[in-house]
Amino acid sequence: MSNKFVILADTTCDISKEFRKEFDIELIPGHFTTPDGKEHLGDCSWDEFNRDEFYRALKRDPAGFASSPASIEEFKEVFLKHAKEGEAMISVCISGAMSGTYSFMCSAREAVLKEFPKAEIYVCDSRRFGPVCGLMCIYLANLRKEGKSAKQAFEWLEENKNCFHQAGWMDDLSFVAKKGRITHAKAFFGSLIGIKPIGEFDYNGMTTVIGKGKGEDKTMQALVEYISSNIVEPEKQIIFVATSNEHKQAEKYKNLIVERFHPQAAYVCDVFSNCGINIGPGLMAAYYFGKPITEGLVDESKALKAILDK
Repeated sequence: MSNKFVILADTTCDISKEFRKEFDIELIPGHFTTPDGKEHLGDCSWDEFNRDEFYRALKRDPAGFASSPASIEEFKEVFLKHAKEGEAMISVCISGAMSGTYSFMCSAREAVLKEFPKAEIYVCDSRRFGPVCGLMCIYLANLRKEGKSAKQAFEWLEENKNCFHQAGWMDDLSFVAKKGRITHAKAFFGSLIGIKPIGEFDYNGMTTVIGKGKGEDKTMQALVEYISSNIVEPEKQIIFVATSNEHKQAEKYKNLIVERFHPQAAYVCDVFSNCGINIGPGLMAAYYFGKPITEGLVDESKALKAILDK
């Protein structure tokens, strides 16, 4: 088989149409429902909804929105299409600790292999969620461009997925805690004026609060220092700064990151509908490649504490 392979992104990878086109990545859309009971396609765009209106409605009635992944049959249809063409594929999805998507993909893979036993279908449980999964897909695209095979690229991602970090804050932890996307949040519930709970990924891709910043500007500076403590070869990286409708903050943060690290590229990225429903408004976080995350976030918590204590 040729080293050319297909990169498939679950809807929770939050990768925009522009990036999908630029890096030749195919999206497998999920679904979401709105308070009026209507079902919509989670296609990582704002073609159907105005972004500001979507997040205002979500804030008013979070319980009225629900998200779901593509079904086993929908995943199977995509896998089957590429298997019939003899194309190898890597499919990236949200952490299996948060969603049944990985299980659905594996079931679809097994069904296709019964018909096409020689098909190359690799399914990656990212142990992450949101735009960082889209960033992983871009890394796969770059490996493909370098001539790596699907097997080689998949093995690289499996070996290195624990090196993808999050450095940012969430303004409303109660929202994400209710949706099961964060741990250790109880101490931060309520109205915490001026306090910015700082989150990092743990082994399962759950966002764990590892510190509390005070004030927007000071917290951004602390986050830049935190990134400095564990980022690897930033000048070679594409860095995402993702936000659920806090674009002014995100642009400011991105500029600080560019000024400090001079990455290959840095982009402000949207959190689209399917992830937005579970994250809520107020996320502002950078995603990048760094040192392997330690068990229990011991080193990460220690590094951030030293920065915040200065």
